[in-house]
Order: sequence, then structure tokens, then C-alpha cells
Amino acid sequence: MIALIIVVSLYVICSAVLLAYGIQCYVLTFLFLRKRKSVVNVQVEKMKYYYGITDETQYPKVVTQLPMYNEKEVAIRVIDAVAAMDYPKSRHEIQVLDDSNDETVGFVNATVERHKKNGINISVIRRTDRTGFKAGALQNGLEFTDAEFVAIFDADFVPNPDFLTKAMSFFKNRPKLGLVQGRWTHLNKNASLLTRGQAMGIDGHFMIEQAARSWNGLFMNFNGTAGIFRREAIETSGGWQHDTLTEDMDLSYRMQLTGWETEYVPNLEVPAEIPEDINAFKNQQFRWAKGSIQTAIKIIPMLMKKKVSAFKSMQAVFHLTHYSVHPLMLLLALLTMPVLYYVKVYLPPFWFACLIFCMILAASGPSTMYMVSQHFIGNRIRKQILLIPAMMLIGTGLAVNNGKAVLEALFKKESPFIRTPKKGQSKGRGAYRPIKDITCVIEILLGIYCLASFQMFFGYTNFIVSPFLVLYASGFLFVGIISIIHFRRPELIDIKLGKK
Repeated sequence: MIALIIVVSLYVICSAVLLAYGIQCYVLTFLFLRKRKSVVNVQVEKMKYYYGITDETQYPKVVTQLPMYNEKEVAIRVIDAVAAMDYPKSRHEIQVLDDSNDETVGFVNATVERHKKNGINISVIRRTDRTGFKAGALQNGLEFTDAEFVAIFDADFVPNPDFLTKAMSFFKNRPKLGLVQGRWTHLNKNASLLTRGQAMGIDGHFMIEQAARSWNGLFMNFNGTAGIFRREAIETSGGWQHDTLTEDMDLSYRMQLTGWETEYVPNLEVPAEIPEDINAFKNQQFRWAKGSIQTAIKIIPMLMKKKVSAFKSMQAVFHLTHYSVHPLMLLLALLTMPVLYYVKVYLPPFWFACLIFCMILAASGPSTMYMVSQHFIGNRIRKQILLIPAMMLIGTGLAVNNGKAVLEALFKKESPFIRTPKKGQSKGRGAYRPIKDITCVIEILLGIYCLASFQMFFGYTNFIVSPFLVLYASGFLFVGIISIIHFRRPELIDIKLGKK
């Protein structure tokens, strides 16, 4: 009896927390809509500030840092893109922070020398070891420059020539502005169903979530790339630290807790590559999920000590812990069968209707946010809405991968920093392969378990959970099977990793 009470209580708690995260999507969408028109118009005008200024001494000095590790597929592309920026050469320095130990070294050296001959202020900075991984490379690079501002691009990004000119205008006459973040767009969105689904998820985050937080005075995170820091903001906030896998979120929160402001600019677009291999995508998601929870454990105690409004604090907690939905989904998938078997609930029509409403509300929150983001990006909703089932499958199927990441963070288990392989301009699938693990087997087994639960209770009194069992079964099976298919591609070779 006690065991049953515990199981049912866990089921109810998981359902309630997932409902709260579903409602949070509506809250962020509302916050975005109420500010969008006024803020965007001001930002569009602000980005033109430097267009009429020809005196180069009026431009602040900027260093663009390009951290990379074994990025031979994309290294040349990103260096060329940054070297082509129209920011005054006398005020722009480029640092290639190359920790590579493969052929990338030669590609980087040749590309940097080519640009040096053309008068570009560019250098390569290499370390004897990879202490701190990306965070360590970024912090080390600051020792070799006196620039007041620091732009950062990951190797799979291709910034437009006017990025710096537009972005730097927001720092004018705003001495407390510490960060300007641009919006990711997609170089290979139409490569597959997987990339289209990822693109929609990224669009929802950047068009709605980041805008809602920034424009309403809430805590916003740096996304690790496609942004510019005021150097003073980095240094007065404790610098780059590598005790989490999301050093970008960590620094941006510490910076804001210190009093620095942020500005998110959706019209400041930066094209980037999306992982085309689902295992690369899972590696990336694992790092983000684990790093976010690590950052939550680190930052929330600091947040509680500050005089911050209850709403702002609550929004920060939702933001920092949003990956916790994945272990909650796993628990629901596992607990549904015993709950349906042992618990017989008969609700009056009114309460039954309320329950159905809450379930629909929780499930449709993310989809609503994604559709609103697609509308304001300029995509046709009727076409994009067909991607919602794919989004739901991918999001549900990732619960094993991301749930494992969350648990590792909670139990403080160390893991290597796994970089995301990029395809770049290669004709094949790229030269680097994601890390293999056994989550695909667990995903398939869970899919079979959920399918068995659905078959056992189809048409039963508790039929309202049947659609969710179908979704869980389909999501786990889809991600698990696709993971195995992508693993078996013979043209991929193993990726080299740095170990902690």
C-alpha cells in the first residue's frame, strides 16, 4: 500500500511539474508579444548608428575570438567570414583559439597567413594543454589583447560582414550593457526531417524565449556564440570558469547578478550549421542538458541571496532547470503502467473536463510557442505546423539521453567535453563521428514498454493517457532506431576527445 501511494504521488507530482513547464511556454509567448513591436522598431534604427561614421577612431576596439578544436571541415569558412567583416581593420583584431591536434592545425595556419598578407590583424593562439576546454581557451585569449569588447563565434557559424557594425551600436551610451546576443539562423535547415525539427526548436528559443527574457528585464543567457561581451563585464564577474559544461550560461548569469545588462537582437542574424546526424545532436543536447543543471546548482544559491523580484527569480529557476522535464517524462513513461493497473479513478464530468483541459494545455504549450516564432520569422504556418509531430517525436525520444545528463549533473558525475561534429562544406557526412553509447538500446526498450502499456490499457477507463503512451512509444522508438542507423554509416570516422 505504501509503495502504491509513493508511485501515485510521484506520478501526480511529475504531471503537475510538467504542466507548470507547459504553462511557462504561454507566459514567455505573452511576454514576447507585448514588447515585440516597440522593441524591434527601436533596435532596427539603433543598428544603423555607425553607418554614417567614417572616422575609424569613433569605433570601439573589438577582438573576435574563434575557439576551435579539430574543426578541419569548418575552420577555413569561419576565419574567412570573420576576416571579411566590414568593421574598420584598425579597430578589429581576430584571435583563432586553436586547440587542435589534427590536420586542422595546417588549415588554420595557411588561412591565417593568407589573411595577414591582406592586412588583416589576425593571430593564432595555441595552448600546451586543453585545461578548461572552450572556457579555458577564451580566458587565455584575453591575456593577449587589450580590446574593450569581445565577439565570439563557434567554428560552425558564418557571421555576416555587417555583424560587428550593427551589434556594436547597442553599446553606445550604455555603460552598463555587458552583452549583445544575436539570433542563430540555419545553413542546412532543409537537409532532413531531423534538421527541420531542430531548426524549429532553435527558432522557438531565439525568437520567443530569449526575446521575452531580455525585453522584460529577466535573466537571459549567452548562447556561447554569435554575441559580443564588454570585456569589463567578463572580468568583474569572475571571468570564464570551467566547472560546468555550459560556461556561456554560467558567465552570463554571474554577469547579470553583478549588475550588468543584456540586449537580445533577433534581427542580428548569424547563420550556423545544425547537426545532421542524430547522435551528434544527442551529444550536443547531453552537454547542454548536463551543463544547464550544473549551472542551476551553482547559480540558484547566488540568486537567492540577491534582492530580486519573486517573478524574476521564478523565471530564472524555470530557465536554469528546463532540462529537468526529460527525467520527469521518463518517470511518467515508467509509472503509467503500474498506476493504470492499480488505480481506478472515476471523475465527475466537470473534473474530468478540467483534467483533459490541463493535459491539452501542458502538451500544446511548446507547440504554440513554436508556431508563434515561425510566424514572426516569416515562415508559412500551414507548412510549419506539419513539423510539430516530428518535433514531438524528437523531444520525447531525447528523454533518455537528456535524463541521463540531468542525473549525472545532480550526482556530480564527471564526463568529457564532447564537441559536436560538423559537416561543413564536405560532400559526405563529415570527417568526425559522434560518441557511441547504449542509450539507443534503452530508448528502444522503453518504446516497446510504452507500446505494451498502450495495448494493455487501450479502451480502458483511463483512456485519456493513451495518446501520451503512443507519443512516448513512437518517440523512443524513432530516436533509438535512427540512432542505430546513423551509427552504421561507414564513411564516418571516430572523433578525438579531450578528457577531463
